[in-house]
Amino acid sequence: MTKKERTLKAIEILKTEYPEAVCSLVASNPFELLVATRLSAQCTDARVNLVTPALFEKYKTLDDYANAKQSDVEEIIKSCGFYRDKAKSIIGMAQKIRDDFGGVVPDNIEDLITLPGVGRKTANLIVGDVYKKESIVVDTHFIRISNRIGLVSVKEPVKIEMQMKKLVPKDEGSDFCHRIVLFGRDTCTARKPKCEGCPMAEICKKVGVK
Repeated sequence: MTKKERTLKAIEILKTEYPEAVCSLVASNPFELLVATRLSAQCTDARVNLVTPALFEKYKTLDDYANAKQSDVEEIIKSCGFYRDKAKSIIGMAQKIRDDFGGVVPDNIEDLITLPGVGRKTANLIVGDVYKKESIVVDTHFIRISNRIGLVSVKEPVKIEMQMKKLVPKDEGSDFCHRIVLFGRDTCTARKPKCEGCPMAEICKKVGVK
């Protein structure tokens, strides 16, 4: 089985297991999703979703964030960890989007990664979820699972992203990545994967399928 064949089979298996491919982060507009994704660094999505309602209620517009007092933002997001850096970058993102991008969240990775605190993982999420463009979101789940089942043999996120873009159909990337996260949380966990009965066993190199 080639990596391409393995990838296409993985996509179909996960479609069956998780028909609804949705982002775990709750947001009502592109900038809120950008903020939530920034907060999710070194923090669970569940925790972020507990914190963001108060943040989104207090700051409703891009200008609200751009003009926010950093200490006020810090106080709301404190439980997400690394709150000083995150607050600083959230305000900085808003200011740069307002000043350099006409108040519109960029629709491409090259521009998105110029925003404070935004790396390729976040940029790919925005590009895929908001703008429905080709994207591969390489988080810890994706790194682990793509290697375990034999789609890639590297650990560097950028290399995984580039290799997977050659294997995953352009219109499937965003949903595939969301399904990988769901699969990684309930079956292919980091410490103790549930290999027995796993729907991916038929294509997984970890359990001996070549």
